[in-house]
Amino acid sequence: MEKKKIKILVVDNHPFMREGIKSFLARQKRYVVVGEAANGQEAIAMTRQLEPDVVLMELNMPVMSGLETTRRLQKTAPKTSILVLTQHEEKNQILEIIQAGARGYVLKDGEMEELLQGLEAVGRGETFFSVRVSNILLNEYMAEYGRTDRESAPEVSPREREVLVMIAEGNSNKEIAARLFISVRTVETHRERIMRKLGLRNAAGLTKYAISKGLIRLKENE
Repeated sequence: MEKKKIKILVVDNHPFMREGIKSFLARQKRYVVVGEAANGQEAIAMTRQLEPDVVLMELNMPVMSGLETTRRLQKTAPKTSILVLTQHEEKNQILEIIQAGARGYVLKDGEMEELLQGLEAVGRGETFFSVRVSNILLNEYMAEYGRTDRESAPEVSPREREVLVMIAEGNSNKEIAARLFISVRTVETHRERIMRKLGLRNAAGLTKYAISKGLIRLKENE
């Protein structure tokens, strides 16, 4: 059975960029662009009208910034996931937009495959950050918390540790299930137990935890 297409709203103040994104996604069977907007106010109105699965959003826009738009969409359209697509990779901007509710962050000068991976992940309600952005986030976390206190973690089983590491590495529930030869439902159960034990709420928190405990290492930029 063919997967349901992911509906996308493209938000960017540059018409040329919007056309390029739409042209690229039109060649992908998995996605359908349901609309476009040139600023945050238009994005909010069109999200209400079109109910996209994902808003693909630039940060720096006139009228209303991507940051403020994300904050408002979290209140008015919580079921819509936001994936940032921008050229900006300043640490503070990345942290602010994630705290505002964005589920992913991809750089415009990165590989197109990262954009597709990001759309697929946030379309499922998961998180995705391109390699460079992940390194910025993880380095920031390590600078703040360091690698101390590794052994004071709440008790997790060996299987839960395996699942935790795979989640932190960016694997989907389906991919984890295939690698461990277990059902997707079992993976979901492990994920729920891990987050409950650790007091975490999402994959981003699990990733930060895994790094702080030395369970995974930072990826090198390619």
